[in-house]
Amino acid sequence: MLPISQWPENERPREKLLTLGAAALSDAELLAIFLRTGIVGKTAVDLARELLTEFGSLRPLLCADKNTFLKFPGLGPAKFAQLQAVLEMSRRHLYAEIRRDTALTDPAATRRYLTARLRDLQHEVFGCIFLDNRHRVIAFEELFQGTINSASVHPREVVKRTLHHNAAAIILAHNHPSGVADPSEADRQLTRRLQEALQLIDVRVLDHIVVGDGESVAFAERGWL
Repeated sequence: MLPISQWPENERPREKLLTLGAAALSDAELLAIFLRTGIVGKTAVDLARELLTEFGSLRPLLCADKNTFLKFPGLGPAKFAQLQAVLEMSRRHLYAEIRRDTALTDPAATRRYLTARLRDLQHEVFGCIFLDNRHRVIAFEELFQGTINSASVHPREVVKRTLHHNAAAIILAHNHPSGVADPSEADRQLTRRLQEALQLIDVRVLDHIVVGDGESVAFAERGWL
């Protein structure tokens, strides 16, 4: 088995990335760059391919909890810490996209951020993006957590946090751990209750985004607001 350093230069993952860009690499090649080294008898690329086979794809590996992650050869606590740091940097990068000084005018960026933040949670979470009177992002907060099926959302607390941020508008968001993004009738009723509560303090609900497994549904697009 040849070490990667002895492969043709155009086949080495790191050199390939520097020449062609990250998008040109396969999942195994990207993972190999993250792993940096293999184990006895396997290069980093071999190990990466084996891990992708074990987990089924890249996403389950990235979402694995610590105990599951550490079961596999070549994946120690340091690698787990590195991975969590990379994932958090990615989430913060997406948040920076929607927290510029200009008004929030890119619904797709909002969805990307909320999907990255909420999609892989095993329990239901309800949160809000708070906006000023020019629709610039002030903050995002996770306000309520529930079981795998539901979360108890209290309009009083939403109003309280809205006043705390002196927000003029908000975007509601929650995830469906089942993976199905279609809003339920309970979701629609909750949205109406929150709209009514927030109208009393002259705050508009601009949207309610429901995050599923790789998809999301926006109430505004369906004409429900």
